[in-house]
Amino acid sequence: MDETFGVLKDVTWQIMSMENVVGVGRGYKTTAGVRTSRECIVVMVKKKLPIPHLKAEDLVPGEFRGVPTDVVEVGELRFLNERLSRMRPAQPGVSCGHYKTTAGTFGAVVWDEKTGEPLILSNNHVLANATSGRDGKARHGDPILQPGAADGGTVEEDTIACLDRFIPIKMSRRVPACPVVRYVESAMNRWLRASRSPVRAEVVARLLEGSANLVDAALARPLNPRLISADILELGEVRGLKEAVLGLYVRKSGRTTGVTEGEIQVVDATVNVIYSDDLTATFSDQILTGKMAQGGDSGSLLLDEKMNAVGLLFAGSDRFTIYNKITNVIKMLGVSL
Repeated sequence: MDETFGVLKDVTWQIMSMENVVGVGRGYKTTAGVRTSRECIVVMVKKKLPIPHLKAEDLVPGEFRGVPTDVVEVGELRFLNERLSRMRPAQPGVSCGHYKTTAGTFGAVVWDEKTGEPLILSNNHVLANATSGRDGKARHGDPILQPGAADGGTVEEDTIACLDRFIPIKMSRRVPACPVVRYVESAMNRWLRASRSPVRAEVVARLLEGSANLVDAALARPLNPRLISADILELGEVRGLKEAVLGLYVRKSGRTTGVTEGEIQVVDATVNVIYSDDLTATFSDQILTGKMAQGGDSGSLLLDEKMNAVGLLFAGSDRFTIYNKITNVIKMLGVSL
């Protein structure tokens, strides 16, 4: 072993400089398809080529200082992140998105209750560009890419579906810290001080009852049903539905962080979610877990141990992750799992 290691150390960079070589290491010699107990220097190449096709300096000798070599074809070596790559058929858990957005997660395959056709489920802000339905940010039939644009997807090469329908997101603008607002506050407070009132005024945006959203959800119709698979990447087939309960063990499969696990810590929550510098949206009847996601995981399906769907991931912070209740999602979209 020490002899092989010493020789390997001496010749590694000589071998790595050869054209077609992608790696070198120490292993057991394989002869006629049978692995022997004899140690050798394993030379990994993109493709095994006939000797006449190789330059003299690129020929791997049969041995180095008495240590045999073994040439193994391994192809090109790449970083493996299939979640960010083009996948056909595409599985839930991988990158996708509206052609104008960055990238989110293909959450699940659902079935239209009227037509029975399979559809792609994810968030409105993933498949429909966070549209209110009146802002022109997305339209029925818009291209949906897999992978999403942030992961190299293009309309020409990677359109897998078209936007079918979405639940509009009701948003409100936050009151800016502008001179006019501050002047009004100052004038009101001068008057209050002059009248010896202990009250002080502050201009804030008021959330009105009934302005809350229930879901951030949308559907896309695949160009061909054979372009998608219902099995969630690394988790498998969805079995049914389950209501969220405190302490329930859950997991998800997402574009950025893959499979993560946690437990439900808050239910029946109402939360304010920031969508941009001046836009927020309030959501009620939500589920919270500990941190289970990062940017790009939006759209992931939340599941229990028995592969029952519980929620649809759409937002979070550095401490918590937030989900719509899946029962609200499928009811409002008119689909089934």
